[in-house]
Amino acid sequence: MASVCAIKFFLCLLLWLFNFLPLSQGNENSNEYNYPFIKKASTFSSSPSDSKTTTKNGYDYIIVGGGTAGCPLAATLSQNFSVLVLERGGIPFTNPNVSFLENFHITLADTSPTSASQFFISTDGVLNARARILGGGTSINAGFYTRASTRYIDNVGWDPKLVNESYPWIEKQIVHRPKFSAWQRAARDSLLDAGVSPFNGFTYDHKYGTKVGGTIFDRFGRRHTAAELLSQGNVHKLTVLIHATVQKIVFDTTGKRPKAMGVIFKDENGKQHEAMLGSDRHSEVIVSSGAIGTPQLLLLSGIGPKPELENLNISVVLDNKFIGKGMADNPMNTIFVPSKRPIQQTLIETVGITKLGVYIETSCGFGQSNNSIHCHHGLLSAEIGQLSTIPPKQRSREAVEAFIKNKKDIPIEAFKGGFILSKVANPWSTGELKLINTNVEDNPAVTFNYFNHPYDVQRCVEGIRLATKVVQSQHFTNYTMCDRQSTEELLNLTVKANVNLIPKHLNDTKSLEQFCKDTVITIWHYHGGCHVGKVINNDYKVLGVDRLSVVDGSTFTESPGTNPQATVMMLGRYMGVKILRERLGKLAGI
Repeated sequence: MASVCAIKFFLCLLLWLFNFLPLSQGNENSNEYNYPFIKKASTFSSSPSDSKTTTKNGYDYIIVGGGTAGCPLAATLSQNFSVLVLERGGIPFTNPNVSFLENFHITLADTSPTSASQFFISTDGVLNARARILGGGTSINAGFYTRASTRYIDNVGWDPKLVNESYPWIEKQIVHRPKFSAWQRAARDSLLDAGVSPFNGFTYDHKYGTKVGGTIFDRFGRRHTAAELLSQGNVHKLTVLIHATVQKIVFDTTGKRPKAMGVIFKDENGKQHEAMLGSDRHSEVIVSSGAIGTPQLLLLSGIGPKPELENLNISVVLDNKFIGKGMADNPMNTIFVPSKRPIQQTLIETVGITKLGVYIETSCGFGQSNNSIHCHHGLLSAEIGQLSTIPPKQRSREAVEAFIKNKKDIPIEAFKGGFILSKVANPWSTGELKLINTNVEDNPAVTFNYFNHPYDVQRCVEGIRLATKVVQSQHFTNYTMCDRQSTEELLNLTVKANVNLIPKHLNDTKSLEQFCKDTVITIWHYHGGCHVGKVINNDYKVLGVDRLSVVDGSTFTESPGTNPQATVMMLGRYMGVKILRERLGKLAGI
């Protein structure tokens, strides 16, 4: 009976995570939240005359993407220069599906055009999401905050002193210490029992062993995003436009090298605008649209492999075969932890950092506000429960009615339990991103090639073995009041759930290698597409082009730390300070 409940729980959880549930982004009056510089894109004037555009009616910096890196970057640069941020989504401050931990899954379940999360499926068949809201990934993620390792910082070549100044700038504003629930304590003790030691206590640092990290959820369960870092900006020099979807970057190609001049974007009403840089040679368009959006925009703007661009009738500005290449996503597999005890919802708080090349994390419970899912939207309704994993031609009325009937049998006990998550660090398997059309609002085709490299499979197997030991620990069995289950029984709970579009095999519970390949999901830590030395230089300037830079996770060859958001925000602050100091020296005052 416990196994049946567990399977139903997993299926129902997936229902909420991947269903089609249209929801609004909330009241978008940002002035009451002390952000008077945040405005709708339709308010933009292409010939601005205010004090924010001081360089011959052009901006010193145009930042495409008000996300995890873009917000701290904009706030920092605006201390001395005029900055325009163009964000395609809305604001997070008044959206309860974004703001509260209990509604974490709702935004991921919302696949409507105004959702804070844009759903996509990689060509590998793994369900995924990309942010479409001010604050970027910090507005839709599980909130865990932890720094990159010193090895990572050394390998990238960042200035350690500036790095250690930039992290605290983030932490003092939006990072909190988690409440640390009984579930997370059981996970901590089980990890230590399984040999993931020592216990390093509460720390932001990346250390081998088991630790408790930070969170961007406060003690009341309210999310604090990178968008709040904009409060540190200069209100006289900063403009943030929401619902501003950049179509392409504009270049002057009359000289020896292409030179970025500005961008073309559409507002919330579909009207097209042109925002231009000032005449200063240091003025720049900085693309911070994330690992999917940044290479996509460069390609749409004419920077990329010449044959691919010409195939879509895109005028070639610069032939660069490396745009969109080297895409990677850290594969994640889960082990379900059944429970007879009522479980309070928690997201990631505890992590085991192993020398096996895997990270072990945990989440549990299920939350929702009273009106979050109790509404009908026809065939796409969460109440009907039409899973997005069912092919369109199979979404028949009979299939819907069958699911309604089955759903009535799901007991409340099915919502008890949690998951142990095993993530492969620094995957050796990589893929690519390609345009499928010239519409920036459509997802490009993204391939990650999960587990193509045998070393990734080897590490996943080690991770599943370790995760299973954690679940079987007496600390978990005592807490959940469940009998210890065999490895095959635990694996069976996951395999029977339709967690992706990858065909299953009969030996999934017998072969850990096959289990890894068939049950892989994402933890949204994808990266790459604009690597240093291939697309940008060490100063993050795009090779072969003037006045164009990239600052975001698309530049990473490896996801930093156990969870990347801390380092992506740090990078935004880091590059902002670095630019100011290089341009102004001591006059930067920062």
